Amino acid sequence: MNLDGQTYESLTAGFAWRIPPRYNIGVDVCDKWADGSGRLALIYEDPEGRATHYTFDELKALSDRFANALLASGAQRGDRVGIFLSQSIETAVAHLAAYKAGMVAVPLFALFGIDAIEHRLGDSGAVALITDNAGVQKIAGIRAALPALRNVFNVDMADESAYEATQANPVRSFWYALNHAPAGFTPADTRADDPAVIIYTSGTTGKPKGALHGHRVLLGHLPGVELSQQGFPAQATLMWTPADWAWIGGLFDVLLPSWHHGVAVLARRFAKFDGQAAFDLMARHAVSHTFLPPTALKMMRGVEHPERWPLALRSVASGGESLGEELIGWGRKALGVTINEFYGQTECNVVVSSCAALFEPCFGAIGRAVPGHHVAIVDADGNELPQGAIGDIAVAAPDPVMFLGYWGNEAATREKYRGKFLVTGDLGTRDADGFIRFVGRGDDVITSAGYRIGPASIEDSLLRHPAVSMAAVIGAPDRERTEIVMAFVVLKAGFIGDDALVRDIQQHVKTRLAAHEYPREIRFVDSLPLTATGKVIRRALRDGLGQDGEHPAAKPQSR
Repeated sequence: MNLDGQTYESLTAGFAWRIPPRYNIGVDVCDKWADGSGRLALIYEDPEGRATHYTFDELKALSDRFANALLASGAQRGDRVGIFLSQSIETAVAHLAAYKAGMVAVPLFALFGIDAIEHRLGDSGAVALITDNAGVQKIAGIRAALPALRNVFNVDMADESAYEATQANPVRSFWYALNHAPAGFTPADTRADDPAVIIYTSGTTGKPKGALHGHRVLLGHLPGVELSQQGFPAQATLMWTPADWAWIGGLFDVLLPSWHHGVAVLARRFAKFDGQAAFDLMARHAVSHTFLPPTALKMMRGVEHPERWPLALRSVASGGESLGEELIGWGRKALGVTINEFYGQTECNVVVSSCAALFEPCFGAIGRAVPGHHVAIVDADGNELPQGAIGDIAVAAPDPVMFLGYWGNEAATREKYRGKFLVTGDLGTRDADGFIRFVGRGDDVITSAGYRIGPASIEDSLLRHPAVSMAAVIGAPDRERTEIVMAFVVLKAGFIGDDALVRDIQQHVKTRLAAHEYPREIRFVDSLPLTATGKVIRRALRDGLGQDGEHPAAKPQSR
């Protein structure tokens, strides 16, 4: 999407989708660039800091061989292939091979526990799994519960000297199988709507469901990525994100859009995110574009003297939760760019975005509808609501970025729609200029003394207090007000959570927002419960409240 000389209005008015009837993600993001030119595709940095470079030519050769290895193992077109790895060359090769073979990739977060893995592999019916030693150990006790899982490929296994083809539940060497498979591969002739990937939801509103996407989902992502990542792809030289490639943000907001445009990607995921290490990594590799989730930005905000690192950043995008004025202002000073926010979810991603190249951010809003997507605020019957009214944020179907449905769950798929609209489950408003304000998830909205209060603006205000490192807001039951605003606060080092600080924080919010929005209860905690993608699990905070209103993680203080 070329923004030169364009306005948001002209881009929207002139936009038209061009989705070819036959399309394959693996061919698009890899094979078309493998022309013998040696174009850089991936820089993989291991935990010790050693970097290995891979070209598109090398990726094609590797993924061709592994596609042949998958077919030789008995996997067929349409079969599901689990990829239980963090950012790595093997992760990339496994995805490309699955797409090119017409199989369905099932990315799995490397830190998932046994129950999470068993549910996803069992629900998807995966026939093969690519993982490492840690993953092999995790699934050892559940193989019997996964009858469809015929082959496990271990990227840490050097050879197959102990492998017997006759054993019922083999663990094979990924690299041995790849290196002994034939070179060259003819990709499956897939339709744009053919299944390509199942990405499981975070499970913040119930049991994780598998969002099934077609190959076209990558093309559906491109306008939103290009709008939120300024200068992309023309000025992009290297893209990085700390977000795992197992999630839609890391996979379809960074890795695959970059390769669609022939832009190199840096693969480096920290075992535990560290703000200082992130600054150092981006400076050493001259990262030009990055996607940094809100939690990562908040942790980087705590690093002193960020000017120590000479950054080459041209764009920073963020999504997941509204950032607010404080983090946007910090980003301009510390990162040298205006952070562009985007919004979406696993089922329908990057449909709303801010873009500093086209319009100034509207603080408190998450942006405007990305060209090509019809985003509306609807009521319980799927009718569009007028400007300023609170309702469900929804996206009109059909839309190429929209999922095909929940894997094996037609009832849940039907419940996701109201008429022609896919309902996100988030509440918001839309103003006269088309800016959409995120109010909160449907179950996050606080009803207090007749007011409907969203947590996002209160959390943003809390973050602007000098003592606050992180914060989450929920509604706690109250006889008089139905609910009261309760804040869980992680303090910065050197601050003591006493009564005086409680009163100071309360006054801080009361004077900056409104009297009915300040937290009547503040609980100081050492950490907040987060999903694997870094979102605060407010439900866990609500569920942890006892009948007396106490929370086991909270430090006692006067109220």
